[in-house]
Amino acid sequence: MAFPTALNSQITDSVTQVNTSVVGDAPAVAVGNLLVATSQALSNAAHNATNNQNQSYTTMQTSTTQGVSTLFSIDTATTGVATSQVLGLV
Repeated sequence: MAFPTALNSQITDSVTQVNTSVVGDAPAVAVGNLLVATSQALSNAAHNATNNQNQSYTTMQTSTTQGVSTLFSIDTATTGVATSQVLGLV
């Protein structure tokens, strides 16, 4: 102790040791918190990438289905006449 007090010296030594322990543990706790925050951010990034890929596959499948449906709905005779006129066969 730096100077004598009215408190028991064992109490002041105990408080000093606890304070020293807290100061000594602070860097390890800070690094642990940094690692947890980084891992959570990377996990969220991976989840978002997977979700975006799934959504894009759904959009591509929808547009492909719509395109095929449009092709099947075109009248064949109308297409033949239009093609003949464009090529100058009529």
